[in-house]
Amino acid sequence: MNFTHYDLGRKERGQIVEITLSGSAANVRLMDSSNFQNYRNGRQHRYFGGLAKQSPVRLSIPSTGNWHVTVDMQGLRGSVRSSIRMIPSALPEFRQPALSTVPSLVHKNDEYPLDNSNEADKQYDVFISHASEDKDEVVRPLAQALKSEGLSVWYDEFELKIGDSLRRKIDKGLANSKFGIVVLSKEFIRKGWTNYELDGIITKSVSGEQIVLPIWHNITKKEVIAFSPSLADKLARNTSSYTVEEIASEIAEVIQNS
Repeated sequence: MNFTHYDLGRKERGQIVEITLSGSAANVRLMDSSNFQNYRNGRQHRYFGGLAKQSPVRLSIPSTGNWHVTVDMQGLRGSVRSSIRMIPSALPEFRQPALSTVPSLVHKNDEYPLDNSNEADKQYDVFISHASEDKDEVVRPLAQALKSEGLSVWYDEFELKIGDSLRRKIDKGLANSKFGIVVLSKEFIRKGWTNYELDGIITKSVSGEQIVLPIWHNITKKEVIAFSPSLADKLARNTSSYTVEEIASEIAEVIQNS
């Protein structure tokens, strides 16, 4: 049996080989080395592909190894000319670097001078600044997920009681937290209290006492830049790309390794 043979050499799983045919139809087979030897010697063999009635034909390499392509007219009339090329595979999905690998987010405990002037004051790993409109969808699940990771979280529903001074409680939470999470959204930008909290977080961030992590929620980079260019430049997580659980897990890894 006459056939055209292409030795692809070693190929990685997922690479694409494209076979272009100049006839009406042909048998196209993609085989590993063992099955190609069986095919060439007329023995039973396994292959990927089959009768191709349209061109080009694209076949994905099933596993890493040495692969072969054959084109023949077995059971068909006429003749065919063929050519092949390898199509570059898609790049891996882009993911931002893990928070634990970013040097500016990782410090030793003695580099976080928490306010210990009053030992009765509770210390927190994270302070969450947010707009109330985002509680149900993002903030409450995030706070619960952070607690499940073993972190101490300042979140108003956890800390505020009837009769408490809101400003005093916020000030204490800000002063005694290592990590300031800012859930940036359109609602956040419109709020007054959130700007008060943000000012405190940014002040402590500039002085090196606290790390700020913006979480973008239903907001564009253009909107963030218009609100705060400095926040737009900071490493952030976006709820459109990361789940609440993924964000909480990354924050926990950073803090627990500090």
